[in-house]
Amino acid sequence: MPRFLHLADVHLGYDRYNNKERTKDFFLAFENALLKYAIEPQVDFVVIAGDLFEHRTIQPNILNQAKVCLQLLKEAHIPVIAIEGNHDNRPYGISTNWLKYLADDELVILLEPDRAETGGVIYEMWNGEVGGYIDLDCGVRVLGSRWYGASAPRAVEQLAQAIQQLPASPGHTIMLFHQGLEGQIARYQGAMRYTDLLPLREAGVDYLALGHIHKSYVEQGWIFNPGSTEANSVEEANYDRGVFLVELSDQGIDAQLKKDYYQRPWVRLKLKARGQESTEDIEQSAIALVEAAIRSGELQPEEQPMVELRIEGQVGFDRLELDTRKLQQDLQQLSQALVFLLKYEADSVEYASPLAEDASRTQIEQEVFTDLLAAHNHYKNRAPELAKGLIGLKEMQLEERSEAELYEFVEELLGA
Repeated sequence: MPRFLHLADVHLGYDRYNNKERTKDFFLAFENALLKYAIEPQVDFVVIAGDLFEHRTIQPNILNQAKVCLQLLKEAHIPVIAIEGNHDNRPYGISTNWLKYLADDELVILLEPDRAETGGVIYEMWNGEVGGYIDLDCGVRVLGSRWYGASAPRAVEQLAQAIQQLPASPGHTIMLFHQGLEGQIARYQGAMRYTDLLPLREAGVDYLALGHIHKSYVEQGWIFNPGSTEANSVEEANYDRGVFLVELSDQGIDAQLKKDYYQRPWVRLKLKARGQESTEDIEQSAIALVEAAIRSGELQPEEQPMVELRIEGQVGFDRLELDTRKLQQDLQQLSQALVFLLKYEADSVEYASPLAEDASRTQIEQEVFTDLLAAHNHYKNRAPELAKGLIGLKEMQLEERSEAELYEFVEELLGA
């Protein structure tokens, strides 16, 4: 019974947090997943459904990471079959890219259907250098595709027509396709509907190996998306994702999502401000929250996790009064996080006193000043008194009183 490993969205060279260790995580995750779920069980082949790399232009060390991993498979006599994703596809008018380089170096089989003169698609068997599909010795046919973007629904129709023109498959038919399915994650534009993919099913595809969306999902027993091998962002930390170890038999498809390989741990914390706290209270609460996470074992400093602390709610001070940069540094040192993300999303407390329709200018000013002062922890207890003082200060300014007089007035007002 044929067995294979299905990966997607490896994103070697990921550099969002400008941290070399974080970039290395993507290599370690890829390498460890291959060792545990391809080489150790000796699968028949590996498929990569797009986005092996994060960028079209890569640094030499990132190329070397790919070669190290793929060489392991080559030495184990496990063929690797890949397609381009949107991150690593070649720009329009360019004939090569780094996936093509790896294919020329006989580290991957890059499957690419040809474009027909009529505008459709032609599938030619892989000849050792180029081709759109390959029939493997284990009795499995693997079909390739490209990144099609918004034109994917039309491309599916052309691909299905081309598949129907091929000789009979030696057994199960797998197709690699880098595109997202509608309804899997929120706020994702450009996803395909399930009905858009049905022509591939009708053309004989038994296992549609997807990539692109970084969350794992299975649809109707024939569409499989493993998700990214490593979380690309804090939002993805909670996604179910990994690699699919798949066994094909006459009874059907057994695809097991494997997640037990090297991945950097993520810890997400939340602090809710009530509006009464001072900046010192917020700082101490944040420190206490991290300490509690360490005591409970949720956060383990020795693992150097990725940590996010989100401060929400309302505060009774201007946000600039809280030194978030220093707080972030202190919390990173406390948690020993590889990267500590401090998200300050609290709003300042707002007050709005009702005003009579016939209120005078002085009354309006009094209420406005009172509301502004009442929203601040340091001044709210003396808000009415200080509001009158600010009106007096304004009058002195209009009278063009000297700076010394103005300063003396403010000093007496605050010291009263």
